[in-house]
Amino acid sequence: MSTSEFDRAPVPPSHLQPARHFAASYAGEHAAGTEFVIGATFVAWGVGTMDILWGLLLGNLLAVLSWALICAPIAVDTRLTLYAYLEKIAGKGMVRLYALVNGVMFCVLAGAMITVSASAVRILFDLPAQVHWYPTSAGFVLVAVAVGLVVAAVATKGFTLVAKFAEVCAPWMVLMFLVGGIALLPLLAEATPGVDGVGSWADFRRIADTHIWRDSQGELGFWHVTAFAWICNLAMHGGLADMTILRFARKSQYGYFSALGMFIGHFMAWVCAGIMGAGAALLLTTPINQLDAGAVAFQALGAAGILAVIIAGWTTANPTIYRAGLAFQSLKPSLSREKVTAVTGVITTLIACFPFVFTKLLDFVGLMGLTLAPVGAIIVTEHWLFPCIGLTRYWTSYSQRFINWPALITWLAALLFAFALNQAGVHLFFLLLPAWAFTMLAYTLLARAFGAKVKHSAAMLGGQAAEAGRKQREANYLAHLKQHQHTPADSGRNLFGFASMALLLLCLALALLTFSHSIDFNHFHRYLAWATFSYFAAALLWLWEQNRRDQQLARAGSSEETNPA
Repeated sequence: MSTSEFDRAPVPPSHLQPARHFAASYAGEHAAGTEFVIGATFVAWGVGTMDILWGLLLGNLLAVLSWALICAPIAVDTRLTLYAYLEKIAGKGMVRLYALVNGVMFCVLAGAMITVSASAVRILFDLPAQVHWYPTSAGFVLVAVAVGLVVAAVATKGFTLVAKFAEVCAPWMVLMFLVGGIALLPLLAEATPGVDGVGSWADFRRIADTHIWRDSQGELGFWHVTAFAWICNLAMHGGLADMTILRFARKSQYGYFSALGMFIGHFMAWVCAGIMGAGAALLLTTPINQLDAGAVAFQALGAAGILAVIIAGWTTANPTIYRAGLAFQSLKPSLSREKVTAVTGVITTLIACFPFVFTKLLDFVGLMGLTLAPVGAIIVTEHWLFPCIGLTRYWTSYSQRFINWPALITWLAALLFAFALNQAGVHLFFLLLPAWAFTMLAYTLLARAFGAKVKHSAAMLGGQAAEAGRKQREANYLAHLKQHQHTPADSGRNLFGFASMALLLLCLALALLTFSHSIDFNHFHRYLAWATFSYFAAALLWLWEQNRRDQQLARAGSSEETNPA
């Protein structure tokens, strides 16, 4: 077992992470390069402006509540990975099958992120845009391989390094979506009849209705946008894959940090990506479905846009490969997570050579969520519902069964049920709720019939005692952290932090100057590149100082863990 990541055991108190890691991780992971693709896809859907805006608000709110009220509480209560906890509930046999399916799907998703990063790098080498599911350039394949290997190298180092990588990148990267949208709006305004500028909400509506979200009165509408925004990350929250990340959280309330990903990384990024996509299509006189993420970002942000797409892909691919590595490592726990993640990174890199992301991403995301979510429903049912109705939690583990047949049968039946509904005309995006309800009911009835109502008193008492001891040690450690949380900060760390914030504000100021026609687009691109490089220099120095302080605090607190009061 990898002692640094606690793949098979609960995370000990000294390895719990502060709130800022989760804020940065969610903001960074969900402001990904694929947001350029999804933002452009919304434009191509032909859904009206208000349907897009209100649908994204409601759908992303539902996603946040799924993370905060379902996934995070279970993760913090158990401190286990999804696979370790599923083994207690469903047995080793079920875990191996689920981990294989989960790992493959996460590899495909991470490969899509690497493809998007490669779409930016290819501009540096004047390679053609990749808008088919297969590669049309050997040079692009070489670029995808190079980018993938770098991403995999970071992912093998574990959650802490992944989170710290996002902590530096996320603030700047999120800002780049906003900056690009602001800078390109005047261009769209100039091309809109009857609009002299963007001076009011009415001006923005006319620009959006004319060039961005043009309502085609098609089959897709408000509820489709809402449902997609909710299920876009269904595997992570409804499928409980983010137990893997949130098990490091000091409080279950950290699940609400997903709002940074949903409302900044998704809502704002998708809206701004739509604006940038429409602006880039206008500049290049090319249909938006013929542009990849790199082309859109380069037109909007210049050299900083290339870096934005590269980093946006990295910050999402890193935790996704980490999740996939944990999935595959659960198939053979004796193997180290680092080695398994490295092999997973190689597989993901090969997948990244096929740029399906630009044509099939939304369908894959919906299918992935629907495939994995029933297992999340099984875990939720056993974790919360079973104790309330008199059934035994972990009954499969106490009976020492290799596989929980009710769980496996329910999972497969839920997929067949969802497929039947889809064939009957229910849209893919609307299958979550009926499939979730079917899973909870079917698993409860089958588990009761297979022996979940049998009590295992001795084993249950022993497990409860061990769990109570673990939670007491955790409470002692968190009390220690609270006592020392107001330790004065280092002046060097403050200096670098202030410099980083000032440079981010400079990036925003450059966009506003472009918006007001105070500087032209070429100067905007040039100054933005210099501000970007300066930001990363200051932010990395800030992170180095912050990491040094965190290590000192963890060493001081380790005595509280080993010698509880």
